[in-house]
Amino acid sequence: MSNTMRAVEITQSGGPEVLALCERPVPVAGPGEVLIKVAFAGVNRPDALQRAGAYAPPPTASDLPGLEASGEVVAVGEGVGWPAVGDQVCALLPGGGYAEFVTTPAAHCLPVPTGMDMKQAACLPETFFTVWSNVFLRGGLKAGENFLVHGGSSGIGTTAIQLAHHFGARVFTTAGSEDKCAVCRELGADQAINYREEDFVDVAKSQGGMDLILDMVGGDYINRNIRALALEGRMVHIAFLSGPKAEVNFAQIMARRLTVTGSTLRPQSDLAKAEIANQLRDQVWPLLDAGRIGPVMDSEFSLSEAAASHARIESSRHIGKIVLKVA
Repeated sequence: MSNTMRAVEITQSGGPEVLALCERPVPVAGPGEVLIKVAFAGVNRPDALQRAGAYAPPPTASDLPGLEASGEVVAVGEGVGWPAVGDQVCALLPGGGYAEFVTTPAAHCLPVPTGMDMKQAACLPETFFTVWSNVFLRGGLKAGENFLVHGGSSGIGTTAIQLAHHFGARVFTTAGSEDKCAVCRELGADQAINYREEDFVDVAKSQGGMDLILDMVGGDYINRNIRALALEGRMVHIAFLSGPKAEVNFAQIMARRLTVTGSTLRPQSDLAKAEIANQLRDQVWPLLDAGRIGPVMDSEFSLSEAAASHARIESSRHIGKIVLKVA
């Protein structure tokens, strides 16, 4: 194995054009870590935010973008019981996925689901870790509750719809076209709201309000979400595509006993992410193995086309997940 690898680096903060191929040293697996020869890397909104200079990686993480990948384990650090050299895995990464090799804690790896190829497997970790931790652990979604996820045709949205539907919630979502709404309904949404034609607040109120809302829009959606919540409803923020600020009247939060919370995944401790991985392995991976749920695929780009993949995700024309083919 060579000591160097191809990778995509962020040459400076800016648009997709600042992504460039480079040569980097192959990283070394430390204690508790594995070295993965990357087959495919997932492309996600946080990658684009990092490229734009709006989402700095943690101090100990690689400066290369890429928060999820699939591939073959080619080396293991001290103390690793699973996975072993030769195992095929998909993994949540602290960064560095846009490269031929990447290291990550072994506890953040999961097996490639039965019958799934490496391209599909690369699409699982970032969205499934995010949805499971925010919808089910933080948001406490239960069977029979009304659940609204914004951006239903995104990677997060398509994952949240499938999981919420499987676990018995009534699923509502927003999307920006009839084609996107149709995909959301096929995945299990009880109602897909074209936000260009209909107000999700009116729909929510007609259903008695939403018990849980997963929001990645922010901005003027913050107050609209609050109005859309049912008594004792919960709102979980995971991103702010329209900005993180709003003027909020907290009297309505008090009067209706609402919960407003949120989280980011990347800065959480390795132990916290390992616990999410354990829960996914027990409760979600059997559904993937059985083919009852799965990733929705949008497009594939080569590693040298990373800039085009970022232009695609920032266009919001995509439906589902975008990947880079690395191997």
